[in-house]
Amino acid sequence: PAMSPAALLRALPLVVLLLLSPARAVRQARRPNVVLILTDDQDVCLGGMTPLKKTNALIAQMGITFVNAYVPSALCCPSRASILTGKYPHNHHVVNNTLEGNCSSKLWQKIQEPYTFPALLKSMCGYQTFFAGKYLNEYGAEDAGGVGHVPPGWSFWYALEKNSKYYNYTLSVNGKARKHGENYSVDYLTDVLANMSLDFLEYKSNFEPFFMMIATPAPHSPWTPAPQYTKSFQNVSAPRNSNFNIHGKNKHWLIRQAKTPMSNSSIQFLDDAYRKRWQTLLSVDDLIEKLVKKLEVNGELDNTYIFYTSDNGFHTGQFSLPIDKRQLYEFDIKVPLLVRGPGIKPNQTNKMLVANIDLGPTILDIAGYDLNKTQMDGMSLLPFLRGDKNVTWRSDILVEYQGEGYNGSDPTCPGLGPGVTHCFPDCVCEDSYNNTYACVRTLSASWDLQYCEFDDREVFVEVYNLTADPHQINNIAKTIDQEILEKMNYRLMMLQSCSGATCRTPGVFDPGYRFDPRLMFSNHGLRARRFSAQFL
Repeated sequence: PAMSPAALLRALPLVVLLLLSPARAVRQARRPNVVLILTDDQDVCLGGMTPLKKTNALIAQMGITFVNAYVPSALCCPSRASILTGKYPHNHHVVNNTLEGNCSSKLWQKIQEPYTFPALLKSMCGYQTFFAGKYLNEYGAEDAGGVGHVPPGWSFWYALEKNSKYYNYTLSVNGKARKHGENYSVDYLTDVLANMSLDFLEYKSNFEPFFMMIATPAPHSPWTPAPQYTKSFQNVSAPRNSNFNIHGKNKHWLIRQAKTPMSNSSIQFLDDAYRKRWQTLLSVDDLIEKLVKKLEVNGELDNTYIFYTSDNGFHTGQFSLPIDKRQLYEFDIKVPLLVRGPGIKPNQTNKMLVANIDLGPTILDIAGYDLNKTQMDGMSLLPFLRGDKNVTWRSDILVEYQGEGYNGSDPTCPGLGPGVTHCFPDCVCEDSYNNTYACVRTLSASWDLQYCEFDDREVFVEVYNLTADPHQINNIAKTIDQEILEKMNYRLMMLQSCSGATCRTPGVFDPGYRFDPRLMFSNHGLRARRFSAQFL
């Protein structure tokens, strides 16, 4: 029977809702999707991108490469916290890879996790969010909730317990522990992450945009390659560039204590590590290929931004330090950053100074979120991705690190006394309590400069002109113009206390920079300060 006019009027709102819902869902689905691939300890200065032929073809050649991308701390947990929060370490308070250093601690969970960019994407922007891989080094610690803790902001959560492994690990699958063994076909972590990612793309909702963060173990130690890649790169060795296996003269004592020349066994060890690192990256290359193909088959590739980066760089023999990160030099603080996506022209190179604190603001900007509502220190890269002209940009960033050490002497190196850590058998140590430093990394039209101060008894200073000395061999702290030294010291103090917009003020060589020498505290322009205390 025909509906009465009154009944028709009553049903009309429901009919209109049903008719409009698909259209609204389609409009929402047209908001860009975002994928962030994060590798672990992958350098860019020493050839770290060389093995990734597919990644280069599918991301770099199809988009933009940022050739001056940095991390504000050359260590996994502080750097990852900076990615998630968009903040410098002195603002998110994660200073090292331990619970005591606030790595995935209860305090981090309470104060920072609710305001990470994935949390905002999910709660404020309507994105479905997916995480797979290494989160923070102490994630899953019993004292911080174990693997039952799922951070706010994640619709699907497949997180590695603790630090990078390739076999014999535990995953938190939406808060439930799943143990993996050592069967390559079902347990090799990089491949497991690839398969989980493909499953998400197959079964996710098609009515909401999505964000995926895939954090691989590669190329972090223990450098276990997939079996099909164990014979790759047999003739490859670590680069013998001009700062390889030389004495770090005029540098902080920790660098000077390294034995030069290195022993044959140390060189053999680091060459082997370098080769295995490349081998593990071949599986990452396969992951990228599978991911891009799946997005293409789904018809979603053209509406998806794909970011590729690392949490820090790495060194293999530079200044006779065998292998690690943590140091202030380019090889440890500079990382790859590749982006492809809607509206990004292919084969571009961008030379602006960017940092991983910019990733959160960029992705929120892509999602349409008002960045003024955040307290992030970073800046959105979206104007560069869109190809905007005359973008006003920063000329400097802050790099800060709090050294780690043991109260007792290291058994492999008793001669150095207490306070050192990460020591090798031939008594070369990669870290110490007073390897605590802060730097201003400047890149302007006229200067390519790094200014660093250590929090030690000397208040040791290192300054490098990277235009003349790209491998940072000659510390010019004692010969550079005194006025520049004073301005850099003051700028460092400003950045170490910055928050949000004050982290984006003009740098020393910008036209808008203002310097008041009365604010300096000594005739030498160098001010000793215990900046380790303000971290915590």
